[in-house]
Amino acid sequence: MKFLEDSDKKKYKEFLEEHERCNFQQSLEWGNVKTAWKKEVILSLDENENIVGSLCLWIRKIPIFGNIMYSARGPVCNIHSEEVLKDLTNGVNELAKKYNAFVVRIEPDIKKDDEVFREIITKLGYDIKDDSKNFKDEIQPRFVFRLDIKGKSEDEIFAAFHQKTRYNIRLATKKGVEIKEGTREDLKDFHNIMIETGKRDDFIIRSLEYFEKMYDELVPAGHMKLLMAYHEGKAIAGIIPIIYGKNVWYLYGASSNSHRNLMPNYLLQWTMIKEAIALGANMYDFRGVSGVVDENHPQYGLYRFKK
Repeated sequence: MKFLEDSDKKKYKEFLEEHERCNFQQSLEWGNVKTAWKKEVILSLDENENIVGSLCLWIRKIPIFGNIMYSARGPVCNIHSEEVLKDLTNGVNELAKKYNAFVVRIEPDIKKDDEVFREIITKLGYDIKDDSKNFKDEIQPRFVFRLDIKGKSEDEIFAAFHQKTRYNIRLATKKGVEIKEGTREDLKDFHNIMIETGKRDDFIIRSLEYFEKMYDELVPAGHMKLLMAYHEGKAIAGIIPIIYGKNVWYLYGASSNSHRNLMPNYLLQWTMIKEAIALGANMYDFRGVSGVVDENHPQYGLYRFKK
């Protein structure tokens, strides 16, 4: 086990991008967006000094309590290797002493029913929180929707959509909705629409400066796009997808209160899914949904849209 040094950064980026468990939130680039946190990366190495596992941790002081250590969607490794997970945990313990941290919270990219991982992680001393159902219960959503696009064509993917989804995509096109890739300047329109969305759906929104920071850190390296939907020259919706390794994530979306009947969000998603297919991606991640599948649940509309 070792901690990432400047000389390891290229090797770490290559490891992360090639690994099947790659997640952009474990990347150095995403860490640069989160300026309020200090970052450390723990590496597990084999006998030839090759990286076989990693865990990117963010450290932040919580008033009164002390430092908290947090990892979004780590670790990246063979999650059934007790040896590697123990090695990474040794690194966690070292960092906890270094930063005088009172807790480490890890929200991994693991299926809920993976009993092998559960057994190993419990043996290593972690507690598993199993009672979260809604977005507000966690930092990262506990449940997500993912579309497997590996080796599939546009026609195959489109044919597998629900009939209503195909209808809405065609409707948006028929009604004259146009999708364009946005620039940094277009973030202002996106943010204004995001404010509308936040008020309508009752969620806290990020500042314009945050999205500009994302753009500056991620767009030059090809890790982020801004797609905007227009009708008669007016911006009516937008999405921000993240591209990293062999996967694409739908990270942020916004739609104005007007023109929702034109179904711009469906055409935006389909446009980015097609781009993901063209990039040779394995998976398109729609991100969070509620763990409660009930038509009376307040987040059911989001679940239905992503489904």
